Amino acid sequence: MATFVQSAGFPILIPLLIFFSPMFSNSTKSTRTQSPSKPKLSSLAFLYLAFGLLLTGDNMMYSYGLLYLPVSTYSLLCATQLAFNALFSFFLNSQKFTPFILNSIVLLTVSASLLAVHSDSDTTKISRAKYAIGFLCTLGASVTYSLYLSLVQLSFEKVIKRETFSAVLDMQIYPSFVATCACVVGLFASGEWRKLGEEMKAYEEGRVSYLMTLIWTALTWQISSIGMLGLIFEVSSLFSNVISTLALPVVPILAVLFFHDKMDGIKVMAMILAIWGFISYVYQHYLDDAKSRKDETNVAEVSGGTTEMC
Repeated sequence: MATFVQSAGFPILIPLLIFFSPMFSNSTKSTRTQSPSKPKLSSLAFLYLAFGLLLTGDNMMYSYGLLYLPVSTYSLLCATQLAFNALFSFFLNSQKFTPFILNSIVLLTVSASLLAVHSDSDTTKISRAKYAIGFLCTLGASVTYSLYLSLVQLSFEKVIKRETFSAVLDMQIYPSFVATCACVVGLFASGEWRKLGEEMKAYEEGRVSYLMTLIWTALTWQISSIGMLGLIFEVSSLFSNVISTLALPVVPILAVLFFHDKMDGIKVMAMILAIWGFISYVYQHYLDDAKSRKDETNVAEVSGGTTEMC
């Protein structure tokens, strides 16, 4: 069920997909530009099926990791995904690394690690076998998710080649549909569906709270996923992961504001490191943009000079 809710909320995106579809855009005389070359339907089907199955396995591994590991160990292993993503981006997406980007990756990873070590661990004793399974599953999930982000960026560039919001929605809806179907099969094949009624009754806050927890978890997963895919589409998979990691130190701040948690030195240090790392990454983008504009200006001046000489 924990894996199921991570993908089952995709139907809320269908109205957006209809509204931003090329057919609807053309009928409303939209000014969106469409790519002249459309990918083959078989290629898209294979792509969405592969990503859906990849997400199913990844979500399952994260669920088992959270089940078998203390919170601190789980969070610490999840923080490694930024480093894995940097590695995959280098080989798959031709990501160029500068001192500012490397500084950003290190600072954000250290920031997330500080929070992980400082977080309250589950005091429940866990057997060595389950701990090993949780450790391997969480580490495998971090590697798989990092690979997924890089492959999505590669797919946008090499296969889909459409600069539209509907392309982002397609990449979220269809793989989520595949992942949801796989989870439903898993629920029935494992026999876990028989225990759902008992699980709902045993929930301390009541049945309504149980359902609301599942519903809102499913919806927020979709909102988060669309945001991450949008960042991959517009910038890069590494930048999307940077934003995701930056959000980790923000959670304790929100907990202080809404739940009146204590704000200690470790949380403040983690937040400062995360902001520093984010500014470092953004500054590199600023330098790249300034260099690009300067090159365009030089090319325009050279072209203008050549025209005058002719």
